[in-house]
Amino acid sequence: MPGPGGAVGCGDWRAVTLPNLISIARLLLVPLVVWLILDGQPGWAFVFFVVAGVSDGIDGFIARNFDLRSDLGAYLDPIADKALLVSIYLTLAFVYEIPAWVAILVVSRDILIIGAVVLSWMVGEPMATRPHWVSKINTVLQIAFAAIVLGDLAFATGLEMTRAITAYAVGALTVLSGTVYLVDWMRHMAAGEAGAAPGMPAKDPRGRDETKDRT
Repeated sequence: MPGPGGAVGCGDWRAVTLPNLISIARLLLVPLVVWLILDGQPGWAFVFFVVAGVSDGIDGFIARNFDLRSDLGAYLDPIADKALLVSIYLTLAFVYEIPAWVAILVVSRDILIIGAVVLSWMVGEPMATRPHWVSKINTVLQIAFAAIVLGDLAFATGLEMTRAITAYAVGALTVLSGTVYLVDWMRHMAAGEAGAAPGMPAKDPRGRDETKDRT
């Protein structure tokens, strides 16, 4: 839309940064990698998965070092990461290349975290999600496990033992990471309840006084 005086404003495009475009490209790789796995082409699936993983590091490096951080990027980057990992884990479980319980744990943890964040917002106690060191290690291990499985399928390297050990490690760290998030969330919600004045109506994220809704 033209700005005042007929000039075309550039503010609408400030979020369209190079890191965000890389994150969008990584998001678009998700259905391609899933299709390649289902189509029996693990070699190409491995290649594009590695490309996606490398792009995750590149967009973060560019955003930090060239002052290209944005609110959109803060949401887009983890969404692309989670979409890639969750989709690959579900697909690998579907073709019986990883234990189903591993995929269930990975997906359930993410649902738990998203549900907790949404619930805290709905009750008027929004919680900032700061990655814990356990979560960072867990994410790295999840990526490594997916790469090991895809690489083994692509190049027949005979990594059955490595895959089995890594699967249990991923499962343990996923449970630990989810527990840490749950404990932090419970502490956050308890602090919010303790900070509310006795006898005051519960907070409503839409700004309404709930006592009025009951009359």
